[in-house]
Amino acid sequence: MSGMVPTRVPLTKGIGRHKYQLKFFEESLRKAGVAQQNLVRVSPILPPKCKIVPREQGLKLFVPGQITYCLMARSDANEHDRIIASSVGIAVPKDRSNWGDISEVHGHGMNQQEAANMFEDLAADMLGTTFGLEVDPNQDWSEKEQAYKASGLIIRTSNIMQSARGQKGLWTATVAIAMLLMD
Repeated sequence: MSGMVPTRVPLTKGIGRHKYQLKFFEESLRKAGVAQQNLVRVSPILPPKCKIVPREQGLKLFVPGQITYCLMARSDANEHDRIIASSVGIAVPKDRSNWGDISEVHGHGMNQQEAANMFEDLAADMLGTTFGLEVDPNQDWSEKEQAYKASGLIIRTSNIMQSARGQKGLWTATVAIAMLLMD
């Protein structure tokens, strides 16, 4: 069973637009570079010692048609000017023998910076509470980030995020995906 534990995770994102509902989602996967994969969604755990790798480096290791585990955030709309966002946030523990956390969040009406901060905040909060760290939820992300890092439990947070504005007559989708690569 040790072969089923991911060792690397590339992050990717995409936007898709099309007049047909089925096609716009496929376009977002194509832009993310994963339309040729059989994607299986899993729960949001970053395995111990799993490394975040650059998108291009990681995606070239997948074979078309391969069953690929992932964490995917998806948002869509068919309303003109509707703002949508999808993001995957990762919290990496200082002790790499522990697992980390990956949050997948999607939403409407947030600008890119608000969405990115929220997504990292959620990943750090989920991992922090796992280790018994409670941070005031009313603090700004910058204050919470310092508290998480000062605790010595979380070494780093990061995210990949995609936002878009709906266009008249088209369905629009955003995706943000953490692809789990097993050696």
